[in-house]
Amino acid sequence: MENEIVVTDSNGTRLNDGDSVMPIKDLKVKGTSVTLKRGTTIKNIRLTGDEDAVECRVGKKTFVLKTSFLKKK
Repeated sequence: MENEIVVTDSNGTRLNDGDSVMPIKDLKVKGTSVTLKRGTTIKNIRLTGDEDAVECRVGKKTFVLKTSFLKKK
């Protein structure tokens, strides 16, 4: 498949649905008072149609995070 989207983290490691990731720096989430601290484990990510973003749930909230600020755990 030539049209397959390959999603990679900040280190170039390939990400898949259901992987666990962690932020490489503190991330302030726009529109909320939530700050994701560096090293926090985020489990069960979902890939979006964009190679630069993944969707995840933290607590009861769903966020879309840029892959350039994440590394695979």
